[in-house]
Amino acid sequence: QVQLVESGGGLVQAGGSLRLSCAASGSILSFNWMGWYRQAPGKQRELVATITTGGNTNYADSVKGRFTISRDNAKNTVYLQMNSLKPEDTAVYYCNALRALIYWGQGTQVTVSS
Repeated sequence: QVQLVESGGGLVQAGGSLRLSCAASGSILSFNWMGWYRQAPGKQRELVATITTGGNTNYADSVKGRFTISRDNAKNTVYLQMNSLKPEDTAVYYCNALRALIYWGQGTQVTVSS
């Protein structure tokens, strides 16, 4: 059973930074890709960033230049470095991964105050 556990969320002022972590229960090399999604109150869940096994990355236009997704295969962990945070980045952030099925973590709250 695959488990993804997010951490690193919290409250930060606009312009600040946070780093989210997603720790997998097994080798992340077994996943085709891993990614981060977010869901703000009253809105649909949306893609933030993805990273493939080969290291190719993809970002939502709204976070390009501010967020960076990376992976540490030895630690079975994917990170999301978030800089220049804005109030509109406030959401629950979810880690997910694809290996035949799509797996999701439980989410971590990020709140950006103005």
